Amino acid sequence: MIPALRNRDYMQLCWVVTDLDAAIDHWVKTAGAGPFFVFDTVSFTDSNYRGTPMDITPMDAAMGQFGDTQIELVQPTGDDPGIWGDLVPFGKSGFHHTGLYCDDYDAQRAAYLDAGSQMAFEGLMMGAKTCYIDTSPTLGFMTELVTANPVAEQVFGAIRSASEDWDGKDPVRTLG
Repeated sequence: MIPALRNRDYMQLCWVVTDLDAAIDHWVKTAGAGPFFVFDTVSFTDSNYRGTPMDITPMDAAMGQFGDTQIELVQPTGDDPGIWGDLVPFGKSGFHHTGLYCDDYDAQRAAYLDAGSQMAFEGLMMGAKTCYIDTSPTLGFMTELVTANPVAEQVFGAIRSASEDWDGKDPVRTLG
């Protein structure tokens, strides 16, 4: 084990999907995951895709809870270059990334890059650093690093809280 890569607590698993509503329905009915919170517009500031200044590829997304693991479903809304199409061709579905919530984002980021992984995308989401490290050559998927911050704590906490004792009703929701 590389000592600097100590955070092995994947908190999120993400799939790229072709139909967000159908994917949510599938996770609810087959796994009992949920409820899912839909996010129509996700954007970053000060962001780069493989060294070129640009925002994240446009997509719709939903997040729900499955036990201790957050499930993220992403439906790209176009065939623009970006991290989604790097692993899952537009119009196809497949596993994309795991997520790590980082108390020391910079150390985790450096550890992955020092180990030879490439930065696929990095930017600020609501002021907090987030990146996607291309670990697909070694792991078969990307690894997302999210800086521990109050906004993420609130959002992730609300998703987890809604799943506790969830009765299966109202499987699709919005925050706020």
